[in-house]
Amino acid sequence: MTPAFSHTDKHTFQKSVVFTLGFTFLLWVVKAVEWSTSTDFGVLGILPRTFTGIVGILTAPLIHGNILHLLSNTFPLFLLLLAVFYFYNKIALEVFFWIYIITGFWVWVAARQAYHIGSSGLVYGLATFLFFSGILRRDARSMAIALCIAFLYGGMLQGLIPTAGSVSWESHLLGSAAGILCSFYFRRDREEMLTQEEDKLLKKEEDSFLVTHSTFTEQYFHADPQYHYDMIERGTKQMTKYSYQVNFNTEETSTASKI
Repeated sequence: MTPAFSHTDKHTFQKSVVFTLGFTFLLWVVKAVEWSTSTDFGVLGILPRTFTGIVGILTAPLIHGNILHLLSNTFPLFLLLLAVFYFYNKIALEVFFWIYIITGFWVWVAARQAYHIGSSGLVYGLATFLFFSGILRRDARSMAIALCIAFLYGGMLQGLIPTAGSVSWESHLLGSAAGILCSFYFRRDREEMLTQEEDKLLKKEEDSFLVTHSTFTEQYFHADPQYHYDMIERGTKQMTKYSYQVNFNTEETSTASKI
């Protein structure tokens, strides 16, 4: 019986947890350093269309205004990262990198002239990637994930509405666009990956059949060698006897014809 949670799945889940915990822990470390040094890291956010604001593409998702802001991003980010790295483990790192960079760059290009900080753009990007990946790939697992995302994070849609407040709706909107872009871009790679996995599984089953058949054949023909030697010897004697009878009958016929 195949276990419900195979060794490979367990290893993939462990790797997913390690990366997810590591990244979310980094967010809290940054906040702890900011608090302990009484420094405002907000200046390391994205300041659109400025040379100094370019550095925010890398640093802005790591910086949060206060503990409540960090908490509001930590839990959804943890779940979404875990889902991406577990269910799409072969492309997860690339997806994470491109959503991270594309969101930051687009915010730098198109957002309001203000410092944009926080990982909410990354949250929206991961959520839309999971949702649209399920729709585009149309396999049962991906569609189930998409439904879960719609159920759990459907309320995030209001974060896409432009507001004049301190919430960076541009990060939400552009992060969502980056997630959709990645879901389209990596769709073909995912299909090829599934095909390769199916081919490997089929080859493994064929190899298993061949090994089993070879083992059976070897056991059958080598179980009792003496028996097979005896059968071969008996067959040889029978063939010799039959050949002798044929020759004898032929000689009789030839003699009779002469008479």
